[in-house]
Amino acid sequence: MDKLSDAGQGRLEGPALVHADAHLLLLEKPAGMLSVPGRGLDKQDCLAARVHGRYPDALVVHRLDMATSGLLLMARGAEMQRRLSSAFADRQVCKRYVAVVAGRLAAAQPNDGWALIDLPLAADWPNRPRRVVDAERGKPSQTRWRVLAYDAATDATRLELEPITGRSHQLRVHLQWLGHPILGDGLYAPPEVQARAPRLLLHASQLQLAHPATGEPMAWSSAVPF
Repeated sequence: MDKLSDAGQGRLEGPALVHADAHLLLLEKPAGMLSVPGRGLDKQDCLAARVHGRYPDALVVHRLDMATSGLLLMARGAEMQRRLSSAFADRQVCKRYVAVVAGRLAAAQPNDGWALIDLPLAADWPNRPRRVVDAERGKPSQTRWRVLAYDAATDATRLELEPITGRSHQLRVHLQWLGHPILGDGLYAPPEVQARAPRLLLHASQLQLAHPATGEPMAWSSAVPF
């Protein structure tokens, strides 16, 4: 895969270009890189800026947390951005993630092993950018999950996750609520769970959608780096 690198000293290795056509781009974002610029001069290096250097018409459609790695889609031009944004809003895009969490989760029996977390999420204003489960102020948030494997030696469970909604930090907060925070999570895991991995063990591994220009079914996958 082509790397969109930045020659700046100390910068992260650039995102990998997985797919490019006249209408959309698919990138693989490394962990530790912002999806879009943040506040301050030290937070301007990001995936969107690096992609824009080669594809000036590239526009953001969705984001991944800085600590999350994996597949991220961008539109080429305002019309494609509108179509792709509508597809995300209408839940016509299927995204799947892989995570490793602390402890053992029992596999769900119905629905081919899939279980559902249905908990409303809201901003934790005194502790931003954290999010919290909030039945009064929260927006509806649903995550499907299933067990892939349990490692008794490390007492950790590998999960496949499918967010039905796309709230900020949704997967991280939902898993924390289950009592099984993601290893390496600096926002939602207790210190001993944070210390069990050098990064957040969350990766956007699959993306499926109808092509916004042709309607052709498109599907991509990304190898999990942990």
